[in-house]
Amino acid sequence: MTDTATRATSNTITSVADTTTATGIGLLVVRIGFGGLMAAYGAQKLFGWFNGPGWQTNADGFTAMGYNPGELFGTLAGLSELVGGLLLVFGLGTPLAAAIVLGTMINAIHVMWSGGLFPSDPAVPGYSTPLLFALVAVALAFTGPGRFSLDAGRPWARQGVVLGAIAVGAAVVAAVLTLIAKAVL
Repeated sequence: MTDTATRATSNTITSVADTTTATGIGLLVVRIGFGGLMAAYGAQKLFGWFNGPGWQTNADGFTAMGYNPGELFGTLAGLSELVGGLLLVFGLGTPLAAAIVLGTMINAIHVMWSGGLFPSDPAVPGYSTPLLFALVAVALAFTGPGRFSLDAGRPWARQGVVLGAIAVGAAVVAAVLTLIAKAVL
């Protein structure tokens, strides 16, 4: 009987360790892939890398969307995507990084809202991509960075409802303040 209990406990421990490792690997893949894409979008806006518009064209685009001054809002969007994305890649300050990305995506959804979720005209951008990015940011805000991150073992790396809700709340507040500034300026 002792032998059976020992084996069952040993298998349970192995199973927990395997699950923790698998979850950590999954979060690492999501963070690197998603964070890398966000950082690349920011680099497109700021530096023109990866076939991007570059800073001046980006600023002009933000002015055309009603974000005046376009230089300020375009730079803010590019920096948010670049910094938020890089923080996610490394799993550093993950709740803050998720909030940065989410706030930016809320503004992107606002801009593309009139195109609909899946526009029938391919020339009209819909908001499905920024919505997908926002959902990933929310998920990372609640799950945390995982075991394979620079945040691992730090107090803010703890996942959970409270920390996730704080990150999402901060993102919503930042996005609303940005939209108010857009309307006022």
